[in-house]
Amino acid sequence: MSMPKGSNVPVPARPLRVEFGWRTGPGAPRTEACALLLADGRADVVGYGRAHPSGGVRHEGARPVDGERVDSLLVDLTRVEQGLDRVVLVASVDGGTFGQLPGARVRVTDAVAGEEVAHFECADTTVESALVLGELYRRAGQWRFRAVGQGYDTGLAGLAADFGIPADAFVPSEPQVAPEPVPAPPATSPQPLTPPAPSAPPVRLTKVTLTKDAPSVSLTKQGGTSGAMRVNLNWRMREQPRGWLRKAGLMGSQAAEIDLDLCALYELTDGTRGVVQALGNAFGAVDRPPYIQLDGDDRTGAVDSGENLTINLDHRHAFRRILVFVTIYEGARSFAGLHATTTLRPESGAPVEFFLDECTVPSTVCALALISNDGGELVVRREARYLVPRPGVSPQRTVDQAYGWGMNWTPGRKH
Repeated sequence: MSMPKGSNVPVPARPLRVEFGWRTGPGAPRTEACALLLADGRADVVGYGRAHPSGGVRHEGARPVDGERVDSLLVDLTRVEQGLDRVVLVASVDGGTFGQLPGARVRVTDAVAGEEVAHFECADTTVESALVLGELYRRAGQWRFRAVGQGYDTGLAGLAADFGIPADAFVPSEPQVAPEPVPAPPATSPQPLTPPAPSAPPVRLTKVTLTKDAPSVSLTKQGGTSGAMRVNLNWRMREQPRGWLRKAGLMGSQAAEIDLDLCALYELTDGTRGVVQALGNAFGAVDRPPYIQLDGDDRTGAVDSGENLTINLDHRHAFRRILVFVTIYEGARSFAGLHATTTLRPESGAPVEFFLDECTVPSTVCALALISNDGGELVVRREARYLVPRPGVSPQRTVDQAYGWGMNWTPGRKH
């Protein structure tokens, strides 16, 4: 069964074979797979028949298998250096796009026993010419595989810039070793990874759309961890008959005047917790804690305006978690009939967007997105969770209780 994009599974600390495969056919472009070995700002590229000096990663090359073309890498997790915590699995196409590769998928197997330990199908590729397939990473002493499927329409140049790798690291050279089923013990002791050249300015990637099946994305992997990230909420009412408007508590032009408030609960690494919202003029600030600011209070929901938060990612290490949510201040008794889009736009990397599902409960507060600092990695998770306050309980207290913020609340109003 294929893993959803963004999900992860534990893998054994043994030699693993990572296979990138696709169905062969006329017009399919040339494809190459390789691995990026990342540790503490250092990086190495292993591909084109090469092997890492440690013996931990070896490119085995491509071969035909039952109507498919399979390009494989052997990753021996028993030989990966202790200081190395990520092996990013990458593929690129020459003179085409991944949309021309039917049935593209990644399969991870135990290289000794032959048993499958992970499987990920790259089903939604279109114009991308370079793709981060997945990654093997070490967390609390345990190796795991994450299905990534993040594409670059700028090819390896864009990918190299985001990872701080010189573009010529991907240029093929003569193979250093002949492929073997399992690498022999290294002839020499492991050598340190080569430091990357100064990184080029990040490039804009393909837009990332979060869904129920693929609810999360790493800003860190996209290079979107600096500068100002704008979080935008825009909305409109779906076309509904007048009878429905009466049930929803909306009449006439009032349906266009619903007032939604974008808010954010935050928890900093020093234990500070608080809220950014229009109520009580708690608009926050970007140049001092909490490094989150509400731009203003919009009542139109227009695509080019709407409600906006700015998060200063230059202070990302100060964040433990940020929960972005929206409340109905006035104009409706629930989110029913509302079509809303949330978009996160970091200065670097891809914009991240998702849509709210149809609301079927009497909800006046919706948790939109949870941004968490996961061991130094900044991850955005789609929540899109409608909450129903109990009688006498404010929307803010309701979302606090649902996510365990533990704050004390007092009534507030807009000024």
